[in-house]
Amino acid sequence: MPVFTYQGTNRMGTKVSGERTATSKSDLTAALRREQISVSKLSEKGKEFNIPSFGAGVDSKELAIFTRQFSVMIDAGLPLVQCLEILAGQQENKTFQKILTGVRASVEGGATLSASLKQHEKVFDVLYSNMVEAGETGGILDTILQRLSTYIEKNVKLKRAVKSAMVYPIAVLGIAGGVIILLLWKVVPIFVNLFNGLGVDLPLPTRIVIGLSHFIGSIYGLLILVFAVGACVVLKLWYGTPAGRFAIDAALLKVPILGIVLRKISVARFTRTLGTLISSGVPILEGLDITARTSGNAVVEKAISQTRKAVEAGRSLVDPLKETDVFPGMVTQMIGVGEQTGAMDAMLQKIADFYEDEVDAAVKDLLTALEPVMIVVLGVVVGGIVISMYLPLFSLIGKLASSH
Repeated sequence: MPVFTYQGTNRMGTKVSGERTATSKSDLTAALRREQISVSKLSEKGKEFNIPSFGAGVDSKELAIFTRQFSVMIDAGLPLVQCLEILAGQQENKTFQKILTGVRASVEGGATLSASLKQHEKVFDVLYSNMVEAGETGGILDTILQRLSTYIEKNVKLKRAVKSAMVYPIAVLGIAGGVIILLLWKVVPIFVNLFNGLGVDLPLPTRIVIGLSHFIGSIYGLLILVFAVGACVVLKLWYGTPAGRFAIDAALLKVPILGIVLRKISVARFTRTLGTLISSGVPILEGLDITARTSGNAVVEKAISQTRKAVEAGRSLVDPLKETDVFPGMVTQMIGVGEQTGAMDAMLQKIADFYEDEVDAAVKDLLTALEPVMIVVLGVVVGGIVISMYLPLFSLIGKLASSH
């Protein structure tokens, strides 16, 4: 069993650190949370200086397909080890195939499926392994896997909506920025040489564009580029810290239009995750703990963690959620109704369905609004550069025509 070193703060705010043995990082984090220790740093002993890996090599779509096939096989009565062996053999992704082979070997060696999955937490996150554990305990693994596959598929759809909202404007602005820089760096100097040879008076727009061209081509332009890249790197590193992540996530939620979309995404993810966990038999406190860690936004994570502490102290779920001022009034009202009627899981799923539809509509509206704005802005900028370069030529042609 691996040994982990940890650092954090206890409920009194005192910094604590030490070493513990655990099957995985998620298990140790959960154990420390039960001891009311908030973990700030956690690493496996002897692997603190490893080169970080960029992704586990298994995307959400592959995981959703695997989970759906797995649930069908379990429902058909096939033994667990045989299911894993068949699914591993069918995998085209060699990384996923290797992981499933390892899970099969672990289960064959006597470990539970959930414990085997926890050894590969980069693919099977804390939500996945905990739901499988609940399914094993309750003897409803096939049902749990069906719910998991549905959850992952809806999560993939949500991520796709977010990407479509971000990729298109970023790609258009990136290409346009490259074209503008190319015009100022390579094309404008050709006109400058022409104007110098003709000795014409340059109008103000032309002088401004030529000044920008000289700036881009000078050492100052390069320094600004280096500064911009450095600022991005510093921002990314700062985002890796708890304070930086919270500050950036809070700022993003306050951005006009985009902030509304991000808040809706957070609500959809929170309600879908918690609803899926509760319906699968995971206790409410553990469900809130998992939901907080998988929320994807530091502000939402803090709000859910505060709610969890209040519920643990004996309060209802709805009042602490209202006090956070993160979740819309309609959401907390519907959760309150779910608490009173005993249909919390069904109510959470309905909220998630509603907000996922809201996200789709908001993304479409955002793209519809952005497209003409970007076209107008780019047309004005690029057209302005081109026209400013031709203004002296028009003036020269007018003088030559009047002299004749």
